[in-house]
Amino acid sequence: MSLTSALNTAQSIFNNTGTQSSVVSNNISNAGNKDYVRRQAMLTTSLNGAQVVKIDRAQEEALLRQYLKTSSQDSAQQTLLSGLEDLKSIVGGNDYETSPSTYLGVFQQKLQAFRTTPGSTVAAQGAITAAQDVANSLNNASQSVQNVRATADKQIATDVDKLNTLLSDFEKANNAVKTATSSGADASGALDEREKALKQISQIVGVNTTTRDNNDMVLSTSDGTILFETIPREVTFKSQDVYTATIAGNSVYVDGVALPRGSGSTTTGQGSLQSLLQVRDEIAPNFQKQLDEVARGLVSLFKEQNTVAGPAYVPGLFTWSGGTVDTGATAVAGMAATITVSSRVITSQGGDPMRLRDGGINLTGLVLNTSGASGYTTELDRLYTALGSDIDFDPAAGTPVGFDATTGIDSNVSIMEFATNSLGWLEQYRSNATTAAENTSAALSRSDEAYSNETGVNLDEELTLLLDIEQSYKAATKILNAVDEMLKSLLDIAS
Repeated sequence: MSLTSALNTAQSIFNNTGTQSSVVSNNISNAGNKDYVRRQAMLTTSLNGAQVVKIDRAQEEALLRQYLKTSSQDSAQQTLLSGLEDLKSIVGGNDYETSPSTYLGVFQQKLQAFRTTPGSTVAAQGAITAAQDVANSLNNASQSVQNVRATADKQIATDVDKLNTLLSDFEKANNAVKTATSSGADASGALDEREKALKQISQIVGVNTTTRDNNDMVLSTSDGTILFETIPREVTFKSQDVYTATIAGNSVYVDGVALPRGSGSTTTGQGSLQSLLQVRDEIAPNFQKQLDEVARGLVSLFKEQNTVAGPAYVPGLFTWSGGTVDTGATAVAGMAATITVSSRVITSQGGDPMRLRDGGINLTGLVLNTSGASGYTTELDRLYTALGSDIDFDPAAGTPVGFDATTGIDSNVSIMEFATNSLGWLEQYRSNATTAAENTSAALSRSDEAYSNETGVNLDEELTLLLDIEQSYKAATKILNAVDEMLKSLLDIAS
């Protein structure tokens, strides 16, 4: 080996180790950054020796696609579970202390006590107070359900704004990737930024990726709607400030195409948006319908027959803003929000609680207890028996456009059983969603671990590589020292 060749070899080693150490140092400094993908300086050997030809990024497209899928699924499932937990809190949590079912049970007990002592004003007042508690629980539950819908609506608006911002960030990163790729420059930094935006997008909406020339990427939603192609597609949504049982929420549009909502306790949704739509437009309205049917059942069960003129029946103990009695099986949207106890039996409002025993609550002149006997129980017996008798509930009617058409529970049971089944429906849905959320969380954790193992920074490996680079540097130093000694010897001979 000539001295010139030796010097060239040493210079090549110094150049290579300098680049390699820079790459390794950058890897080590980003060891805790989950959005950083490991780099490696790739060497090749030619007649001029070894040299760094490119900086390679540890990309794993298959694992990335799997991560994006599990990320979308877990985000959707966790969002659904959160909405169900909010609905559960409406009825008082695990013991359902504030549920209409609980208050109905107390009312039934108070009505039984009044039957036992029909001449007791205290017992009558106890039954009326329990009835007021039932009405209040339905009012509060109905309002809370609509608050859940309104909260979901606001979160949808927030997620849509965030999604549009992320698509804008994705566009900038994608353009940087295309420019670097086409010019042969290192695109690693831009690829990291693009992947970071992509991961966040997958949490909001399910996303599929397609890579074209110059590493250009196209995004579409899980149902095939284009989300990004050269430029971001517009995602639009019009939020609503107030919700009632008769108001349907607006759709989210991706490039003019409505985003479908998820369905089922193990939701079919991908990303938080579809689950928020599911909570707002399916689950909460279903629960609202069940509350409305409890209210309708109470008005119907406690109705009074009008033997003088039409209508044939009028509300008795329980009434509502509509002031009518539906003798069929037709749901009335929002009825639970306005159900009340008639003022004609409330003492503080000038009423007489004994009207519950004697009849004529809202029909002037109607008196069932014509003798005024303190032991009269015929009407109380009828009402108590009615609470335990099967009635027809509406399984699929009166639902606003865009809402699920069924209550989701049995439609021919007693009002006590219907109210209990409503809680069972919610709890079963939540329980299944909890199990599914645990599964999606575990799947995401495994996908994240698999992807990190292939693309993340391992400090032990990087430090080992740094030691190898140090040995190469020392070898180059020895070559340089040897050349230096030879040159000195030649100079000494020449002098």
